[in-house]
Amino acid sequence: MTATAQRGRKKPAKGQRPTGWKAMLWWIGAAIVALAVVVLLTRWVRGLEPVQEFLLTYPGQSELPEGAPVGLPAWLGWQHFLNAFFLVLIIRSGWKVRNTARPPGHWTRRNTGWFKTRNKPTKISLDLWFHLSLDVLWLLNGLVFVVLLFVTGGWMRIVPTSWDVFPNALSAALQYASLNWPIENGWVNYNSLQLLAYFAIVFIAAPLAAITGVRMSSAWPKGHPKLDQAYPIELARKIHFPVMFFFVGFVIVHVGLVFSTGMLANLNHMYAAREGAGWLGFWLFAASLAVMVAAWFLARPIFLRPLAGLTGKISK
Repeated sequence: MTATAQRGRKKPAKGQRPTGWKAMLWWIGAAIVALAVVVLLTRWVRGLEPVQEFLLTYPGQSELPEGAPVGLPAWLGWQHFLNAFFLVLIIRSGWKVRNTARPPGHWTRRNTGWFKTRNKPTKISLDLWFHLSLDVLWLLNGLVFVVLLFVTGGWMRIVPTSWDVFPNALSAALQYASLNWPIENGWVNYNSLQLLAYFAIVFIAAPLAAITGVRMSSAWPKGHPKLDQAYPIELARKIHFPVMFFFVGFVIVHVGLVFSTGMLANLNHMYAAREGAGWLGFWLFAASLAVMVAAWFLARPIFLRPLAGLTGKISK
């Protein structure tokens, strides 16, 4: 390296935060240390007599209402797969929409047939078209899920019906944090922390993602200043992006617990609608994972353009 190049090369300032791989390694190390501190502290707390009495009173699981269904139906398996499939691609496409400066193409809806409108269609990026299309499919799948949930009585497994769900959730959290995890049987009843997490995903996070996404999309009615003022787009953006991170965090924790709390039994519950520790659920999960990975790599402009061209005009 020449002396000129050496002089032009910037040295990191003192106290400057590391970037790139160094930053990632730093955060991983900090997370491991923080996790170790939490585990040790929680183990100490669990040794206190009042905490032990609390854990005996609230073991981590609330009683289900009378008439609650036992087991997981087959429809929940394909609903679970479709939800995961759409969610993975929604996160991928949403990230591209947010971070792509020069889109690979644009799409303009054909203003004919059932979708003919008085206003001229808005030209949007191909990535945004893909993201919005996935949103619609995800919402339709979610609507089917919620309907089946209430028709079959499955809602009783993920909707709090007693106030003791909150102390039981705290109990379950203490047990997880101390690595002495609660004894449970998801085939019959989720622990209270799971129940609240599933309730938050289905009835809070999903609706928030939908209503903020509509506000940010071209589907929002134009020319209504009072409506825009009542629900400003800036507010929708402030909510929409953190909700995505909530979904990502939930998926990471959910998958981690599925694999670490009896993988075969859990996968049989979720994918094969059966109790036990056979391998059918695992192979169904592996097949669904292969489909999601393939879709991830196929979600490229060369494949998206023909699909988008079925309903609109493609341009640069």
